[in-house]
Amino acid sequence: MNFEEFLQSPMAYLAPEKALEGLTAQQAETKPHDAPHSIAEVVAHMAFWQKWFCYRIEGVDSPMAEHAAEGWPAVIPGSWPELHASFVEDLATLVKLSKSMDQTAPVTPAIPFPPMTNYTMGEALTHVALHNAHHIGQVITLRQIQGLWPPPAGSWTW
Repeated sequence: MNFEEFLQSPMAYLAPEKALEGLTAQQAETKPHDAPHSIAEVVAHMAFWQKWFCYRIEGVDSPMAEHAAEGWPAVIPGSWPELHASFVEDLATLVKLSKSMDQTAPVTPAIPFPPMTNYTMGEALTHVALHNAHHIGQVITLRQIQGLWPPPAGSWTW
């Protein structure tokens, strides 16, 4: 399976890198209209889990967050450029890993969370891609609310 399409260059929705393009720290860190999260907070959440899945796919026995709040790290004001760059870099790492792995091999060591215990490498990558797609939809909505849509490169028109 070509995970690059799911992770970086999807056909069904705007690629994460493009959906985040052109945002300033102030724009990304603003919570518009009583929204529960800012764009930066959503991206920090995606980055947290993306990094965790990178570790697991690379064979690092990184413990899973015990509580949902741990997967929503605080965003330091002004840190958007670094957060954005780190997210995009880890996305590229996942694509690179996807091209060099046996996608049918189990994640080893196994993830000690029953729904994911028997995940293969391909299933782990699929999980990350779907998780990111879900949250990129939130980012797009937050951008629309702030009048920051479409991004500089444009977007789908249908």
